[in-house]
Amino acid sequence: MKTAFASLLVLSVANAQHVTSDIPYADPAHERQVLDVYAPPDAGNLPVVFWIHGGGWQTGDKTSVQIKPRVLTERGFVFVSTNYRLLPRVEMDVLIRDVAKSLGWVHKNIARHGGDPKRIFVMGHSAGAQLAALLCIDDRYLKEEGVPFAVLKGCVPVDGDTYDLPAIIMTAEFRQTMHGLPLPKFGHRVKFGNDPEKHIDFSAVTHVAKDKGIPPFLILHVAGHPNTTAQARRLGAVLKDAGIPVKVFGARETTHNKLNADLGLPDDPATKEFFKFLDPLMGPEH
Repeated sequence: MKTAFASLLVLSVANAQHVTSDIPYADPAHERQVLDVYAPPDAGNLPVVFWIHGGGWQTGDKTSVQIKPRVLTERGFVFVSTNYRLLPRVEMDVLIRDVAKSLGWVHKNIARHGGDPKRIFVMGHSAGAQLAALLCIDDRYLKEEGVPFAVLKGCVPVDGDTYDLPAIIMTAEFRQTMHGLPLPKFGHRVKFGNDPEKHIDFSAVTHVAKDKGIPPFLILHVAGHPNTTAQARRLGAVLKDAGIPVKVFGARETTHNKLNADLGLPDDPATKEFFKFLDPLMGPEH
């Protein structure tokens, strides 16, 4: 069983990382209200990547980071990976606020770990992509935690299919109905609350507007997947119409999980786009 106290580990890799695990970000903290911080040796005032794991809002863990911490700490970032409480034990709005609270902890405390609280990049895969996009667009959640949009330097959602919930719900249910198949028993309609107003409110596209301070976006998706492709393009179009810098990149010859796992590999096309996105936004300290 995990303790409530952070444990410090030093990993021997090509360039050593200092990893502080299981830091509580709430008080009192549920066992899933914890995060891990990966920092280069002697880190100081470095930009921060805040990572949100996937798993359909029902499963997943902050340790599912593949090579990202090593690659990003070697590039001069502090990397944070967070857990959050899951469906069905909490409602979706509580889950979202867990991630916002975690990001609030980072903004208030990351300087102690060598990070710059004014240069934060938010990333997530799958369900984490929806959460990342929503937090960087619907400013109500971060305002509750005292985090201004000005500190968000970029958002990178990876292969999400829920930036526009009504669209994905209608698409999935229409497909099932046309093929004479039963509707999903625990699909998006139920996960996000069986209330059309909630579906609209939990959709990142709903809250896009000019002059809110929404950060630049790089939206990565699997080019061969119709749902994530449509959703990526939809979010990209709405952001573009609002004058927010955005790039939508479809990775070919990959899968939902492989796209995520390969981020950081030197010859990976999505990684090249990722670094091309990050580097100009890292700020004057870079």
